[in-house]
Amino acid sequence: MPNVSNLVKTIQDIMRKDAGTYGDAQRLEQLGWMFFLKIFDDREKELELLRDDYRSPLPQSLRWSTWATDEEGITGDALLDFINNLLLPRLKGLTGGGDRIAGLIRTAFEDANNYMKNGTLMRQVVNKINGIDFNASDDRHMFGDIYEKLLKDLQSAGNAGEFYTPRAVTEFVIDRLNPRLGESFLDPATGTGGFITCLIRHLRKQAKTAADERLIQDCFAGVEKKHLPHILCLTNLLLHGIDVPSNVRHDNTLARPLRDWGPKERVDVVATNPPFGGMEEDGIESNYPAEFRTRETADLFLVLLMKLLKPGGRAGLVLPDGTLFGEGVKTRIKEALLTECNLHTIVRLPNGVFNPYTGIRTNLLFFTKGAPTREVWYYEHPYPPGAKSYNKGKPIRIEEFEAERAWWGSEADGFQSRVENAQAWRVSIDQIKAGNFNLDLKNPHSSDTGPGDVDHLLPEYEQLLAQIAETRGQLKAQLMEALTR
Repeated sequence: MPNVSNLVKTIQDIMRKDAGTYGDAQRLEQLGWMFFLKIFDDREKELELLRDDYRSPLPQSLRWSTWATDEEGITGDALLDFINNLLLPRLKGLTGGGDRIAGLIRTAFEDANNYMKNGTLMRQVVNKINGIDFNASDDRHMFGDIYEKLLKDLQSAGNAGEFYTPRAVTEFVIDRLNPRLGESFLDPATGTGGFITCLIRHLRKQAKTAADERLIQDCFAGVEKKHLPHILCLTNLLLHGIDVPSNVRHDNTLARPLRDWGPKERVDVVATNPPFGGMEEDGIESNYPAEFRTRETADLFLVLLMKLLKPGGRAGLVLPDGTLFGEGVKTRIKEALLTECNLHTIVRLPNGVFNPYTGIRTNLLFFTKGAPTREVWYYEHPYPPGAKSYNKGKPIRIEEFEAERAWWGSEADGFQSRVENAQAWRVSIDQIKAGNFNLDLKNPHSSDTGPGDVDHLLPEYEQLLAQIAETRGQLKAQLMEALTR
């Protein structure tokens, strides 16, 4: 049996030879829908053995096992013609008489593209994918780890990086929220499904019966705006044993007016990493009350979360520093949050957690709806010993959060066991109000003296500008030389 890791690497190498897949994002989108069909086909084979009455939502001609499994089968231009003119168009128009999985497949493929232009290379990719048996637990688990790595590689694929939240962060947030079997869960900015897959693993540790597993299948919901992360999320959920992941929709959560969300749609637990630094399209802000209107995505999601939680509901989300110190609309949003919810903990993450996608400093906010905030505890997450930043080769690890877990305590007793230390401090609501709801509060125990003296910084800045000008001049000269040859 070939090593799954080597197979996936070989697939990527084959795709790099194709003129159509010229970047990581295109290759992963291509792999996303191909893996989806193979994983779904393996799952169907299993269901056909288990259920005498199982009927596939796909016409026989579109099933992976029909057109893909024969290594000497359709290839070259004939394969490209089949995929471009039959397979993808028919999947995009799939009807199933209300069948949930048919609707899911149609949604998953509505924006799917075949980027490959060489049908022979396409056949090679298909044959390699056939080397993975998603019904074999060893293959499935190994592929799950590789798939996680593929998603992580998206961080260096331009804007696609926003889809991936480091596994250590999703695990820590779910661990601290501690969802229980029977509770409802939502991620309104699902990305590739990191929080939901962590939720599934967390709940399976509690599951004892088949009825518990059925609860897990339907206890969560998600919404993802962009096609690529949506199909990657669906594939991720199939890998995690979710039979019909149709409760993750391809949509923009913020496009729905806030007032339209009814009490029956409220949930017990929310965990999310809303896109930050982005602006919503014109008109989206008008879905929100006048005092909260902004086009900044992360701020609108914070308003939405307050609405979507049940009384007593718990939330954990990733937010940038800008929301913490921002004024104007941001101040009004924070005042509402601290009035309607108990913002009990802010974990301040160091620079580089989301490298190389963004160097923006981020925070983990944990709050419970229903009682106002009396004090906010801060915990400044340090770099591991010897590290000065994170990068692709050395990301943040779940083991680093052991200190926070040991310190955390219980919300039931008001976190009475928490103590201030070199990393942790608390701030009263009165102090926060006096500071006009600025939550960007520095560690009082830190020896950091701030950004530095302007008289020292200005010469450094001018030196940097001079270096930039010199580099620009060299590049210009090289370009002119190349053009005049």
